[in-house]
Amino acid sequence: MTAKVDSKEVGLVAGLNLFNFFLGTRDLHYGLWQDDLEVCIQNLPEAQRRYSDFLIDHIPEGVKRILDVGCGAGGVARELLARGYQVEGVSPSPLLSEAAQQQAGEDFKIHQGRFEDIDFAPEDKFDLVLFSESFQYITLNSVFDNAMRRLNPGGHVLIGDFFKTGAPGRSVIGGGHPIGRFMAALEKSGLEVLVDKDITRETAPNLDIVNQMGRDLFYPTFKLIGYAFDSNHPWLAKLFRWKYQKKIKKINRKYLSGQRNAENFAKHKVYRLFLLRVAGNQ
Repeated sequence: MTAKVDSKEVGLVAGLNLFNFFLGTRDLHYGLWQDDLEVCIQNLPEAQRRYSDFLIDHIPEGVKRILDVGCGAGGVARELLARGYQVEGVSPSPLLSEAAQQQAGEDFKIHQGRFEDIDFAPEDKFDLVLFSESFQYITLNSVFDNAMRRLNPGGHVLIGDFFKTGAPGRSVIGGGHPIGRFMAALEKSGLEVLVDKDITRETAPNLDIVNQMGRDLFYPTFKLIGYAFDSNHPWLAKLFRWKYQKKIKKINRKYLSGQRNAENFAKHKVYRLFLLRVAGNQ
């Protein structure tokens, strides 16, 4: 039996193609919105470039080999390779792996599968294991052990991702390990924290971009399609709405209600950058 295609995976690739066509960007990660940069869709490529620079600037001296876990569409890997690092990727998504291969080049080696499941060769060791907005998708109780097994002596782990704050109320913005559970797991991991930066304020505006797209692009488009569907196929439209009413309500609540915004992101999420090192290494 053919494996089902993950709808989230399809959505990510569709978003990648959309951004590439209209904005010329092939990155999927958040942007870094500093005070001198106006928050608008046209400035998203620049904000994403600043995020990549911010992330890469925290790579310690002496690092040569990097494992990019959850390499997405390959944007960060492409930049790392351009700066002279030796980079390999991990990707559980065949569609995104194809995009990453095209963007980072044929010499970019991608380990296909989940980080938890890949059977690395004993000699596959790295100076740094990178999680750029991929940490949230990996099992928390094993991620640090798996990362440390891939490190050379004196190696580092670099994480850029958001976590749940545990604030009261229901968030329409999914994703992220609870920050309390993360910190507890980190304390037991044998890794010491070299850098811990909170960049929630600089990343939260990305959700205002999402909100703008929902309000100005997706809602009018879906409304127009619905109007045509109702006019031309009224009984089929009623059947469709009845059969998929729960999914339609979920989509409306998540993407068209206006709740996916910077204010709600900053309430329910905290975006942190962590640079970690095996305790005792110099």
